Amino acid sequence: MIHAINNNDNEYSIVMTAVYDRDTAKLIARVLVEKKLAACVQIFPIDSIYTWNDEITEEMEYALHIKSKTSLFRIIKSEIEENHPYKIPEIIQVPITMGAQDYLLWIGGATLPYE
Repeated sequence: MIHAINNNDNEYSIVMTAVYDRDTAKLIARVLVEKKLAACVQIFPIDSIYTWNDEITEEMEYALHIKSKTSLFRIIKSEIEENHPYKIPEIIQVPITMGAQDYLLWIGGATLPYE
């Protein structure tokens, strides 16, 4: 049986960003995992439709779901900005409110101590 735990203190979260090419997505993912800022980064091809310069734009992008500790957000944000090609990159943090206990403990063990 998988035990779920409440993450009421929001110790863990997912940071999301998107880039236009797979190589940049893999670079950002590798930097974050190597520096122990993320336990895991999943990369997904996506179709994005958004407004830019008052025009509706449709492009293929790669979304990154970065699993980490909430307390590491500022450093993760800085690393993304340093390696991101967009003028205004998406960098948002979504709290994990519940999760499998062993998985959340793995995230905690695979990332740096609290900042």
